[in-house]
Amino acid sequence: MQINKREFLGLGAALVLPAWAQGKPLFETLNMFVPAAPGGGWDGTARAIERAAKAAGLVGNMAFENVGGAGGMVGLPRYVNQRKGMGNSLMVGGSVMVGAAIANKSPVTMRNVTPIARLTEEAGVVAVPAGGKIKTWKDLEAAIKANPKAVSVAGGSAGGTDHVLLGLIIKALGRNPRDAAYVAFAGGGPANAALLGGQVVAGISGYSEFEEQIKAGRLLPLAVSGNRRIPGVEVPTLTELGVRVTAANWRGVFAPPGINPAQRDALVEFMSRVHASEAWRKELETRKWTDVFLAAQAFEREIEANIRDTEEVMKDLGLA
Repeated sequence: MQINKREFLGLGAALVLPAWAQGKPLFETLNMFVPAAPGGGWDGTARAIERAAKAAGLVGNMAFENVGGAGGMVGLPRYVNQRKGMGNSLMVGGSVMVGAAIANKSPVTMRNVTPIARLTEEAGVVAVPAGGKIKTWKDLEAAIKANPKAVSVAGGSAGGTDHVLLGLIIKALGRNPRDAAYVAFAGGGPANAALLGGQVVAGISGYSEFEEQIKAGRLLPLAVSGNRRIPGVEVPTLTELGVRVTAANWRGVFAPPGINPAQRDALVEFMSRVHASEAWRKELETRKWTDVFLAAQAFEREIEANIRDTEEVMKDLGLA
């Protein structure tokens, strides 16, 4: 990437500062592709990146495109085919996409894009409508043990993190995961609507996607899936409730295939500076996201391990 430099003279020597230190954006325009409908976790991550990048003066303009469906498997091939070689383009994705590719037997997977940075990790939350019959975790547990097929649960796309978490819960409660009555939605917005409308018994999503409705008293959070409670959120973990299940949903950004090393390095630099910004730290605190930043080749190695682990889990649960 070409960087214009400005020289400052002082003490008889020339001091040359890089463009970012002068307030010049690293990218005048950056295209952000979101392979999900507006209102969900990937869309929220993309918008948070935009806010932090603009606040830090790292980008002039960000253009967005949302293409939802099948846990990213509708949008991913479009991104791969239409953005190949574009060094000013990023796509948000995450662990949901790993499971969705396996479940959909997609010929295009996360291996077809260029890993730039892992950003966040978020525990899932199991919630129910405040006006429903289920009021406590014990109520939900009893209903699942009695008949999993009668307990409809809303979440993200089939085969994604929410779906896998439900399967793990059902298995831990001694029932067959293949009996899960999972209702897949393209994003957090539609899943919220189904819950609030009483169309499903319960829902699974990242806490940030249910937070507004939880604070408004419309949804009751029963359990979270992390190793520990979410800071500031007094909801027990599944482990505390006697269910030996932990799971978390990671999110990150990817570049298209076909970019050169300099283009990749420029995008890694951009995301590294977003991550280091005060504005991003505030986004993490506000949304209760766990910081798990990892860039470039280290991120790529983690993805390979995640794909292998997810394949094993989904075969065990009958989802692959």
